[in-house]
Amino acid sequence: MMAGRTCAAGYEALAYHGGALDVARRLVPGAPKPWIDLSTGINPHAYPLPDLGRDVWTRLPGAEALAELEAAAAYRYRVTAEIVVAGPGSQALIQALARIMPRGAVGVLGPTYSGHWEGFAAAGATVVQSKWLEDLADFKVAIVVNPNNPDGRIESRDDLLELHERLDRRRGVLIVDEAFADFDGAEQSLAPVLPAFNAVVLRSVGKSFGLAGVRLGFAIASPDIGEQLRAMLGPWPVSGPAIAIGTRALIDLAWTDAMSARLGAEAARLDALLERNGWRILGGTRLFRLAAKTEAEAAFRRLLTAGVLTRPFVGAPDRLRFGIPAEEAHWDRLATALQS
Repeated sequence: MMAGRTCAAGYEALAYHGGALDVARRLVPGAPKPWIDLSTGINPHAYPLPDLGRDVWTRLPGAEALAELEAAAAYRYRVTAEIVVAGPGSQALIQALARIMPRGAVGVLGPTYSGHWEGFAAAGATVVQSKWLEDLADFKVAIVVNPNNPDGRIESRDDLLELHERLDRRRGVLIVDEAFADFDGAEQSLAPVLPAFNAVVLRSVGKSFGLAGVRLGFAIASPDIGEQLRAMLGPWPVSGPAIAIGTRALIDLAWTDAMSARLGAEAARLDALLERNGWRILGGTRLFRLAAKTEAEAAFRRLLTAGVLTRPFVGAPDRLRFGIPAEEAHWDRLATALQS
């Protein structure tokens, strides 16, 4: 059922990004239901949705509501509201940034999330993956995912500031994607010390709050970039429901603290489960773990037949990324599938 060209095409689609349950269902129609999606780095314990009034759905979002949302983000990320730009998800912000950045070669610290590479390449930039942080100073735009996806590597704030200083001498721009920084490496966030020129920090609501469908993210941008970004996004960049939900969630620091402790315990539990079954933990964050095993590709396919979707990598067939199971039944099915 999973041999030949169809399997290869499906495998590549599943390795392209997480969450491709539609592809998994086509490949293994007889898998147990419901599917358990461990292929993303999205919090499986979603922030409780507030009751939303009718006007949130029927009226265009007002400027005051958007300003309140950006003020809530500023409170969470410890910055001033003037440098916060709300957008419909981190990926949309990446696409917009790619269109306003200065022309020239773009360096991405990798391997990492492919959305940056693809977004800038689509805008006509030459994109180069660099293995070492210091090498990024030679580019017109330097991109660092911090913590990194999929290995969880964290670059220090001091090193990022040093890189920015070298870039700024040549009017280069530093973009730091902190999509996973709510639960890991927050003390190294560049946002609270954002340089006055040529710097952007990206933050995500969907991943940390388990609300990927809300499509909400922020660029914390130096004013020279922030003004261009607002113009590129245009009016009403965020939906009314996203504004209402995000404003409430972002100021709830107690929920974040409790969730961080919970996810820390669950990440340790996942590490132990994987190690008992012969996997070597390479890294990760509280929202995902990267593990290696010689038979990883075969294990990925066995997990698929059990209705468990993980994240493979075309360039690293010995590795899988595992998200955190949402409930005990999911833990039990994952354990059984790993042992088979």
